[in-house]
Amino acid sequence: MIVSRNPYNGKEIASIKEYSKKDIDEALEVADKRFQSWKKTSFNERSKLMMAAAAELKKNKQEYAETITLEMGKPITQAIAEVEKCAWVCEYYAENAEQHLAKEIIKTDASKSYTSFEPIGIVLAVMPWNYPFWQVFRFAAPALMAGNIGVLKHASNVMQSAENIQKIFQRAGFPKGCFQNLPIGSKKVEDIIRDKRVKAVTLTGSKPAGSAVASVAGEEIKKSVLELGGSNALVVFKDANINKAVDTCVQARFQNTGQSCIAGKRILLQDSIAEKFLELFTKQVRELKSGDPLDKETYIGVLAREDLAKDLEKQVSKSVEQGAKVHLGGIRNGTYYEPTIITGVTKDMAVFKEETFGPVISVTTFKDEEEAVELVNSSDFGLGVSVFTEDLKFAEDLSPKFDDGAVFINELVKSDPRLPFGGTKISGYGRELSIHGIREFVNRKTVYIK
Repeated sequence: MIVSRNPYNGKEIASIKEYSKKDIDEALEVADKRFQSWKKTSFNERSKLMMAAAAELKKNKQEYAETITLEMGKPITQAIAEVEKCAWVCEYYAENAEQHLAKEIIKTDASKSYTSFEPIGIVLAVMPWNYPFWQVFRFAAPALMAGNIGVLKHASNVMQSAENIQKIFQRAGFPKGCFQNLPIGSKKVEDIIRDKRVKAVTLTGSKPAGSAVASVAGEEIKKSVLELGGSNALVVFKDANINKAVDTCVQARFQNTGQSCIAGKRILLQDSIAEKFLELFTKQVRELKSGDPLDKETYIGVLAREDLAKDLEKQVSKSVEQGAKVHLGGIRNGTYYEPTIITGVTKDMAVFKEETFGPVISVTTFKDEEEAVELVNSSDFGLGVSVFTEDLKFAEDLSPKFDDGAVFINELVKSDPRLPFGGTKISGYGRELSIHGIREFVNRKTVYIK
């Protein structure tokens, strides 16, 4: 049995029987047969169904959000916002998929030549618990609109959310087999990737998980897309609007109780404004309300599991041993970890080098542009970076110097259906969202007519 527990109080929520090998085979057979007809449907047909999914998300957002909150501790207002964002991505692809996948005419010596974008079949999604709806929908909406079939292996602690997502597509009227949740543990993923009926895999998760999935996909010569987390820098230059930068940095680090791959995890402050910024930043962090995730006033909930909180505690302790100082917070109580600010951080310390998946932020100072760029790029991760300055030309000219997959100027790094999302280095490869995301799992077919 796969058991869901409330991380806030430890109570069991529900349990689901794990699929057997036979159950998996039957699910894949249903999916494979459905693909033969689904790939022939028009964009208009798919669009109507996807808009119905968006409507279902909006209609029952409270119900779905409460399940998210109970399963992984996300504050309820943020869980509602997550469900609403899922409706947005459904609407985006319902409205834009046909245009994104339109034939591209290429002038050659042929009488006609072009590239078409055609579905490939079943795509397996291996998804994490931190955004249990959003991570899935940002894969499922483009995959289904492209004519593919989705099968989901979700994190075991959010299996009720996984079941709800399957229910949403069913309620929207998608034919049976278009999208299926597979209640399984991680040990069964390899066999699914190797199954000939499965054509590709996408994973959001840790580096070890990504490496394991990519290795199997590579052996089978199957396409994979990986989003493996980040350690985003928030770079504040001396000419920045400090009040606005503080507001944005607090949100960037502490939303979802810090459990976000694109959270700003390292603040880099130019020397001359470091003291003032830290004073204002600390004041705001102190005022963040912690408590029951179901309380609408709560901004900081709990971490999804106690082992995650313990891992965070170890990273902070190790950094203190290396010479850093706990400026604020630093106390764990079960799955709850206080909003924490660590100062005096150098690039060799754990809270700088490693991804801190929770409400902990490191503070490092720099002298000039050159040192700021060096500090940002010294990370093994490359998901995104935020730059705060009033000199927009300077910031735009600076952006090519960063190795990351995204540069946001005077804004936190965020995902948006209209923009490609993904990273470099150990943050993974491939892109989700926008035109680039829907083109990841298609056959780019060249057609040449003489």
